[in-house]
Amino acid sequence: MDLGLKGKRALVTGASKGIGRAIAEGFAAEGASVSICARDADEVGSTVAALKGSGVEAFGRALDVADGSALAGWVTASAAALGGIDVLVCNVSALAVGDSAETWEKSFRIDMMHSVNAVAAAVPFLEKSPAASIVLISSVSGFEVDFAAGSYGAFKAALIHYAKGLSRSLVAKGIRVNCVSPGNTYFDGGIWQTIEKNVPDLFASTVKVNPTGKFGTPAEVAAGVVFISSPRASRISGTNLVIDGALTVAV
Repeated sequence: MDLGLKGKRALVTGASKGIGRAIAEGFAAEGASVSICARDADEVGSTVAALKGSGVEAFGRALDVADGSALAGWVTASAAALGGIDVLVCNVSALAVGDSAETWEKSFRIDMMHSVNAVAAAVPFLEKSPAASIVLISSVSGFEVDFAAGSYGAFKAALIHYAKGLSRSLVAKGIRVNCVSPGNTYFDGGIWQTIEKNVPDLFASTVKVNPTGKFGTPAEVAAGVVFISSPRASRISGTNLVIDGALTVAV
């Protein structure tokens, strides 16, 4: 299926590894130009080089998404480098699981406000696109109460609510807005690899409760994100796409 993304311009935050990188690679595979950001300059550089190697335009910048002005600067620079913006994917999470003042503050600044600030910076460019789309990466922890209840789950739930509101407020500008909520996703350097090494009982119990008997992969999440961002999904807005291998039970 041709998703209609060839020649489109996609921005992905936190795209130097894991789910974010898989999303960026998914857009590139469809022929879209891609801009990424992440904190590590070397990882950003190597990812941009790999994306260019696949035959598309690519741009990247190292920054902390909690810095609103730096984030807005990247959005503007990306639009200049790629010739506009058609898709924005807000992927970064602090992964701040807990109930301390620190985890609440980190989740607010990074999970929530990076999304709010990126959207605010991107909308003036997106409204010029004939097929504009925003996707916020939430989590099954924002859809149901699980071990990550507290700051992480609460702000992931807030992202789902925020996306729904945006879908209504931006529809007149021709901008679709959706959430994608992944279940447990395993990759090198990811949180579940760390848990596997340091909290093996939690890792084993988490695998056990998933009906598939395994973790998801970044590529499986990316496939859903790329599709729902694409012109092929032109009637889908205001939804939360759960990609979890039938883990959650809520209707």
